[in-house]
Amino acid sequence: MRVPHNVLLLLALVTLTACSGIKEPPREFALPEGDYERGQSTFIALACHQCHSAAGVDQHKPENASVSLELGGESPRITTYAELITSIINPSHRLSHRLTLEESSVDGKSKMKSYNEVMTVQQLVDLVAYLQPQYPVILITYHLFWPYYPASQN
Repeated sequence: MRVPHNVLLLLALVTLTACSGIKEPPREFALPEGDYERGQSTFIALACHQCHSAAGVDQHKPENASVSLELGGESPRITTYAELITSIINPSHRLSHRLTLEESSVDGKSKMKSYNEVMTVQQLVDLVAYLQPQYPVILITYHLFWPYYPASQN
């Protein structure tokens, strides 16, 4: 049986396209585990506590600081590891809904200083290890017939 030249040419083209070197982004990106205590120290060393308050660290807001944002707190939504990493290395990605646009940004960019050239990767993972437990998830109880039979009724 002879294979037509067009079929061989198509097969060669598909094979070469598959080996073109175009790579998909990784599906998972994992950093090493951080240390809670070192993360708390990093929070203070990088002066995060000048604009943010967090569990175990008092805020030391200088007079010229225009932002005061408490980190952590209960939420029905999970604050993921990736969201915390992104918020630190790219704070303009999503500005806090707890502050007005004027309080949190200048020309649409976050007022948070960029730490990308100052912070080490170890400091980053330690900082996230410190912040992650401060976002506990609360479970919301839904009742099947809530509008008709309130939960307090027996």
